[in-house]
Amino acid sequence: MHPIIYDVAVSLDDYICDPGGDVSQFTHDGEVVEDYQQRLAGYASAIMGRATYEIGYAHGMQPGQNPYPHMSTFVFSDSLKVPENCEISVLARAAQDEVLRLKAQGDGPIYLCGGGVFAGALLRDRLIDRVIFKRAPVVLGGGVPVFSGISEPVRLKRISSRGYDNGYVLETFET
Repeated sequence: MHPIIYDVAVSLDDYICDPGGDVSQFTHDGEVVEDYQQRLAGYASAIMGRATYEIGYAHGMQPGQNPYPHMSTFVFSDSLKVPENCEISVLARAAQDEVLRLKAQGDGPIYLCGGGVFAGALLRDRLIDRVIFKRAPVVLGGGVPVFSGISEPVRLKRISSRGYDNGYVLETFET
């Protein structure tokens, strides 16, 4: 089974974006981003929910376009509209059997690209294998939580931690 890795920037108060979906308060350059780009190159596929996928529209991405051309990208949604024969696959929202199929049949590690609701559902179903937080030295005071819908504790084991000169801390956990 290929691991699902939730690799995400998160504020000190555990939000992945502000209430409007803005991520500009997280750094977009420097060593922490270079390390993230190296990890991205090692993922074989990406999975995400509709809301995360649609954030790309604000940055010029077209419906059906793959935000990660070097990976197979799967968007879990019951309502996303994309052209036929597009660059991504749209699957039923948070369908556990589809996630298990991707883990079994994929080509390598699977990048979970947000968001908090989708990540919460996968964590609740024990489908996430590793969590990588790029913890930013910022408090947002509100927004999309890193995990939504978790009703009981989920224990993680920290396997590494690394600080950066810009105040970011990279934390890696196994589930």
